[in-house]
Amino acid sequence: MTQSSRLGGKVAVITGAASGIGAATARVFAAEGASVVVADVQEAKGEAVAEEIRSSGGRAAFLKCDVARAEDARRAVEEAVSRFGGLDVLHANAGIEIDKALLDTTESDWDRVMAVNLKGPFLCCQAAIPAMQKRGGGAILITASVNGFQVEPNLTAYAVSKGGLIMLARSIAIDYGKDKIRAVALCPGWVDTAMSASFLDDPERRRHGNSLQPVGHVGRPEEIARVAAFLASDEASFVTGAAIVVDGGISAVLNGHRFTPIE
Repeated sequence: MTQSSRLGGKVAVITGAASGIGAATARVFAAEGASVVVADVQEAKGEAVAEEIRSSGGRAAFLKCDVARAEDARRAVEEAVSRFGGLDVLHANAGIEIDKALLDTTESDWDRVMAVNLKGPFLCCQAAIPAMQKRGGGAILITASVNGFQVEPNLTAYAVSKGGLIMLARSIAIDYGKDKIRAVALCPGWVDTAMSASFLDDPERRRHGNSLQPVGHVGRPEEIARVAAFLASDEASFVTGAAIVVDGGISAVLNGHRFTPIE
């Protein structure tokens, strides 16, 4: 792992860091010099990510964490403080998706999506901000989505949760800017992760997905992670309260083209 000074001396908690965007962000942050708490409910995968970082010369610790539990959110912050001395960056990234239209969405579906996607980041931010205040400032990144702006079919609960995250980031930016705490909603488009595997694992659908992207391919987790590293760094000191779209240009494409069904 090539060490950089972009995040040198910073301590980060990343939720949902056992796979996908979270795992890529943990690797990139560590390579950029940060000490990382890899937080996830997936114990074996999360431990593997932390061990990979350590064996490559980085600093990382795994913590089993259900973001929908306030106690777990607090423990993630406590781990950063006790293990690495403080907290500078929170990447509230954990999330789930249920592909259902409103009338097909059960109350338990709705509650589950909101618990992980919206309540979870709220609890993590609530736990992280006091630690950042003690540190003299910090950066909060919240993984929202382009679906927080425009909705694809059958994503009611997911889209509502992601729209809420954009407002959460903006509210934090307004309320805690005086404490030198920045907050940004990171809004990916289609990314090649386990969440999108049901669509992208089919070769025909992957070709279709690639064809919809102006850049010619669906996103790779590390492409999102590199933007997250910039936003977490002091180079982004004037970026707060923003929703940063990282989607290969797909949100610029007319909806009629985006959602053309595969025959």
